[in-house]
Amino acid sequence: MEEEAGRSGGSVVTLDHVRNSQKRFLNEMEQEVKGFQVETCFGPSGCPTRAVDCEGMAQELELELNKRDLKAFLRERVQGPLKMHHEFRVSLSCCPNACSRPQIVDFGIIGVKHPKVSEEACTQCGACIKACKEEAVHLDEATGRPTIDFEKCLSCGQCITACPTGTLQEDTQGFRVLVGGKLGRHPQLGKDLGKIYSKDEMLKVLKHYLDFYQTHCQKGERLGEILNQLEGK
Repeated sequence: MEEEAGRSGGSVVTLDHVRNSQKRFLNEMEQEVKGFQVETCFGPSGCPTRAVDCEGMAQELELELNKRDLKAFLRERVQGPLKMHHEFRVSLSCCPNACSRPQIVDFGIIGVKHPKVSEEACTQCGACIKACKEEAVHLDEATGRPTIDFEKCLSCGQCITACPTGTLQEDTQGFRVLVGGKLGRHPQLGKDLGKIYSKDEMLKVLKHYLDFYQTHCQKGERLGEILNQLEGK
């Protein structure tokens, strides 16, 4: 809508802009399709909850996706005009709050900061406990030191930020990856690959799944549909 207003020189979105944008979208959708989408959260802009600095990562993801010429690829496989739902979707969130909804795209990326208990003295201030929304941090009565329940921990890193003594520190920083999520008539959440990847490792995983997708996509199916078919679901 903002783009439509800008085209006509308007500084405020009006109902006419909404209607024109809707008309253009419905009548010229194939021109709007580029074969992929990359969504991001506000993390790269300096969001205070970000676990990982994702500055420039969206551009790196788009660079890899552009190499694939996915629009031409989809034109060869889709019977009929291309729609937005045919596009390969990637979503990047810089923390487990996951504002950009990485759970419902083909390739979802979540920045994480995994904590550890260091040898630094603890003052038992309780700041880490207050910071943890998952109730994964506790003070051990015997030692007076924090313990972390990693079954509950989402690796958001907020306990590390809150700790004034450095008792809680960063152990591993990187990215969780979810694959095969989608909306539509048969929605499903992406499957977590169960590992924390470095940026370079995550980009290699993306390339692997793009290769897989382009090998097995026959009629414009989403990655999740392909995975379900091969798993016999």
